[in-house]
Amino acid sequence: MSLFRTMPVERSIRETEESKHRLRKDLSALDLTVFGVGVIIGTGIFVLTGQVAREKAGPAVAISFAVAAVVCGLAALCYAEFASTVPVAGSAYTFSYATIGEFPAWIIGWDLILELALGAAVVAVGWSGYAKSLLNGLGLHLPESIAGEGATFNIPAVLVVAAVTALLVVGIKISSRLNAIIVTIKIAVVLMVIVAGSFFIKASNYTPFVPKAHPTPSVEGVKAPLLQVLFGFTPVSFGWFGIFAAVAVVFFAFIGFDVVATAAEEARRPQRDLPIAIIGSLVICTTLYILVSLVLVGMVNYSRLSADAPLADAFKAVGHPGFATIVSIGALAGLTTVVLILLLGQSRVFFAMSRDGLLPAWLAAVHPRFGTPYRSTIIMGAVVAVMAGLIPLSALAELVNIGTLFAFVLVSVGVVVLRRTRPDLPRSFRTPLVPLVPALSVLGCLFVMLNLPVETWLRFAAWMVVGSVIYFVYGRRHSRLETVKHI
Repeated sequence: MSLFRTMPVERSIRETEESKHRLRKDLSALDLTVFGVGVIIGTGIFVLTGQVAREKAGPAVAISFAVAAVVCGLAALCYAEFASTVPVAGSAYTFSYATIGEFPAWIIGWDLILELALGAAVVAVGWSGYAKSLLNGLGLHLPESIAGEGATFNIPAVLVVAAVTALLVVGIKISSRLNAIIVTIKIAVVLMVIVAGSFFIKASNYTPFVPKAHPTPSVEGVKAPLLQVLFGFTPVSFGWFGIFAAVAVVFFAFIGFDVVATAAEEARRPQRDLPIAIIGSLVICTTLYILVSLVLVGMVNYSRLSADAPLADAFKAVGHPGFATIVSIGALAGLTTVVLILLLGQSRVFFAMSRDGLLPAWLAAVHPRFGTPYRSTIIMGAVVAVMAGLIPLSALAELVNIGTLFAFVLVSVGVVVLRRTRPDLPRSFRTPLVPLVPALSVLGCLFVMLNLPVETWLRFAAWMVVGSVIYFVYGRRHSRLETVKHI
């Protein structure tokens, strides 16, 4: 039963006040909301909108965004209760440790490492591609070997990760200020797309809004969605199955509100500020996503959308390359904040797991001057930089998605468990209609997971096996709960 021993909530909160592990509480509700918006608005809005409209959903991609937002919204209500009740770094890892047990918590922490580190590396490669394109437009041509998806070693991707890592080491308040400036630029560009693009909408591009489904024999075997394989459906694009398949991809666009919870220890008033930031950032970004997707498919027929830079290329298609340049600058800024906040979340999860003894304890050291977990930040920054320098930008969104959805399932279950096991805990925010909302959250997440390809499930299973081995070889024996037991 030691696999399911739980970390008492009071102890988790008490350990945040230990001098060697104390993080600075510098973040307001506005800072946290801007963090959420900063990480959510990125790859999804600048890339995935055109990709899934062209290949899976057509103009109905707006429905896919809406469905994904509902699933995320249900999970967000659960996250908000947990984050305000257990304001400790680590997000879903910490919540699971307090409710379900040590081994499930380790699994979810290992899962978050996959989500955040891999996500940051992939976005950094995308940043490099936009930077290369922008410099080309200015007459500065970088060699193919050092920039872009086909680079042998992607130097711009490495540089952006290194710069962001340095910022996070120096201090989270400085990082939050820079993030606020960049997010302001990014939102201004998105609003420009919505307003300017609306003048070029053609009603004919919305017909048919839900294109007729047609078989896609190339999507078979391990590449087919698990739902279609289990129930013997023929893989299709478009139609309602296409819309649901698109949900599993555009879900990547909403990843980020959960990262807000990883900064819980650095919030000034976590009980009030975290629920505001988690729910507020999700509402803002959902509204922008749906509006942008409707404008995009109205400007250009979905079948002719670009998969690489759909927003910029849409303005080129209607004869306004100047707007396309502005969009590219906004995309570059947007992806910078995504890398920043994914690395922020990654380092905090790593820090929490190290403080609990499941990873080497020396990684949990806090910088005496800057008050940041500098060792875990630097190490994870270096790992992500190497990954960004060596791996090409490919369709890895599904692998990140399945890890996030798994975390959402455990958090939703955890809310119900903690209500039963610790009804005495003060809860400044309470998930409404428990257990109905958590149950709907679990069902919604499982439905989206079933629409992911079989190969994604296989890769996820392999990652979980590796994590389990590390836990039984190291984490279980070095856990602080284990060492305290033997004192």
